Amino acid sequence: MRKIMLVAGARPNFIKLAPVLRALRVRAGLSVDLVHTGQHYDDAMSGSFFRLLDIPRPDVNLDVGSASHAVQTARIMERFEAVLLERRPDCVVVFGDVNSTAACSLVAAKLLVRIAHVEAGLRSGDRTMPEEINRIVTDALAGLLLASEPSGVEHLLREGKPAESIRLVGNVMIDSLNWVLPRVRDLKPWERYGLDRGGYGVLTLHRPSNVDDPAVLRRLMECLVEITAEVPLIFPAHPRTRKALECFGWVPSRGFRLTEPVPYTESIALQAGAALVMTDSGGVQEEASCLGVPCLTLRENTERPITVELGTSTLVGNEPSRIWSTFRSVRSGIYKKASPIPLWDGQAAERTAETIENWLGGFLR
Repeated sequence: MRKIMLVAGARPNFIKLAPVLRALRVRAGLSVDLVHTGQHYDDAMSGSFFRLLDIPRPDVNLDVGSASHAVQTARIMERFEAVLLERRPDCVVVFGDVNSTAACSLVAAKLLVRIAHVEAGLRSGDRTMPEEINRIVTDALAGLLLASEPSGVEHLLREGKPAESIRLVGNVMIDSLNWVLPRVRDLKPWERYGLDRGGYGVLTLHRPSNVDDPAVLRRLMECLVEITAEVPLIFPAHPRTRKALECFGWVPSRGFRLTEPVPYTESIALQAGAALVMTDSGGVQEEASCLGVPCLTLRENTERPITVELGTSTLVGNEPSRIWSTFRSVRSGIYKKASPIPLWDGQAAERTAETIENWLGGFLR
């Protein structure tokens, strides 16, 4: 029996893990454990995802909670080491680019446990982003690199990774999107805010480049207040964003519908019914592109360039003039349309599971 351990710790991880876990658990000869590091731990950011995505109760919960990057990473490493020593899997599968991803990869590598990285090779080129550091560290340690888009393969080859360790399997996040869409078709969450389908935008905001500098955040919010005079914005505020807004006394205008973080199903339903999405989230860029909703990406770079090349994302940064120019193209109906993205077809998890099984089989015969 081959023993595989899947590790997740934060909201984006759960969305990627769910279809891979289902695909692995139906395969004979595989034993699969699920470890939740507890990096995200409240219901909106963690528990609700397990219920909505039909993820079973974790076999292990490290309960690390929130802390600085260094403290959180250290806690994960300390607690995950004990789990690996006790359970001794043949392979650890990590997802995405959060602290849990890099921390558990470091522990596994030092204990000589094989590592597979789902969503390998993504690069923004911006090392001020903690996620970029996590991506680089994880890919340096992983023996199986599972890429979601061609740019990931190109980056990995350029960095000297052996071609035989890289597989382009597609985007498992889209598997979860396709899985949940039938479950949200009848939802109309915009009605709760007194809005009509297609008569609002969705805003998400949490990147340090937008949130941590009060002057930048103030300028951005002033721009968005002006936009709400034309299109109201539903704004599920990330906890760190809400705290930053409170620090300079920002009060939402009538055009904002400020909310707590929403469940995954509601997030997808809101995006699907929106006139546009404004975000600095990589995952939302992917979701909006597959839903065909115009996406103004409030960043200067993206690790997911295919959402710009074939999807609906446009990089507008946080400069009001660029935001307004792109917003006008959406409002006038001349904004670009999405094209199908290769391998974002709802079958990425099946390809991922098959690749992991075959890869392990090459070692364990």
